[in-house]
Amino acid sequence: MTQHVEVGGLRIAFERTGTGPAVVLAHGFVGDARATWGRQIEALSEEFTVVAWDAPGAGGSSDPPEEFGMDSYADCLAEFIRALRIERAHLVGLSFGAALALAMFHRHRGLALSLVLVNGYAGWVGSLGRDEADQRLARSLEASRLSPHEFVAVMGPSMFSPSADSELVAQFLDSVRAFHPSGFRAMARASHSDQRHVLAEVDVPTLLLCSDHDVRAPMSLGLAMHAATPGSAIVVLTGPGHASPVEAPDDVTREVRRFLRRAAPHSA
Repeated sequence: MTQHVEVGGLRIAFERTGTGPAVVLAHGFVGDARATWGRQIEALSEEFTVVAWDAPGAGGSSDPPEEFGMDSYADCLAEFIRALRIERAHLVGLSFGAALALAMFHRHRGLALSLVLVNGYAGWVGSLGRDEADQRLARSLEASRLSPHEFVAVMGPSMFSPSADSELVAQFLDSVRAFHPSGFRAMARASHSDQRHVLAEVDVPTLLLCSDHDVRAPMSLGLAMHAATPGSAIVVLTGPGHASPVEAPDDVTREVRRFLRRAAPHSA
């Protein structure tokens, strides 16, 4: 069931279920919590308190200012966690959500028990370089001005592998079609920022979960982040594309659960 809480003047939609150590799920810059993490919300709640938010600018949450920036997103996520009276949480982020998890770790070090970065970036600049990051931002801003149908046609193909189940893809693309143009621009601008400096600071258990058919955040990016993150582990899934929690939900759930079971003792 969707709930709401006000954080910094923004109305944040979220789901919360289960008991045990807290796990916070952060979606990418398209879609929303339920469309991205639906299968993981249900499966992980058997062992954990699972919280999945709609980031400001997505799903049922308010739109932030378009210049909100990654630091503001990180502060908002930290305030959101505190508003739910969660002292510390395992952070699991997909794509934009992975960069957000890094930013929140950097700015609110005591809140993160562990990090799971799924097909993530150290920000677009940090992982893609300035030129490609600038081009991706420009393309994203152009896409934000398309009709919902055109937006899905532009963004959808890069989210999945060619072999993805059409029914799973269709369900996710319904949430993409419901995008907030202003909110999407805010998340795209936040995604552009460089988070490379955070990787060397990470001192909590960290998993890089990559996909071998990801064309948006290719496996090479995960390998580079793994090399720069002390003590991190990396798992490469065979088959799925960028939106792996949707395309390969059982594989993602298995690897996240396996990691969290090892990391959970650090909750004490």
